[in-house]
Amino acid sequence: MDVIPFVNSWPYERHFDDIYFHNCPFCQTDHVLTHMKKSEFKRAQEGIKTVLIMPCCNEKITILEADEDYFWTDRRLRKG
Repeated sequence: MDVIPFVNSWPYERHFDDIYFHNCPFCQTDHVLTHMKKSEFKRAQEGIKTVLIMPCCNEKITILEADEDYFWTDRRLRKG
């Protein structure tokens, strides 16, 4: 697989089985609790494409990979 550019990544926090974003990459809402299930998170960690719908603005993120700190996606989420 090709290297995913850093601008296509977004940091997340995990607290028990809940996945949070400090802020939404689309609408900038703070402290977003996602509806990601434990099984979906595991799939993302295994490198299986996983779709996440942001509860704050209904934007779609297609996660290609997940590591300990970032979701790596198929689209640009960061400026610059």
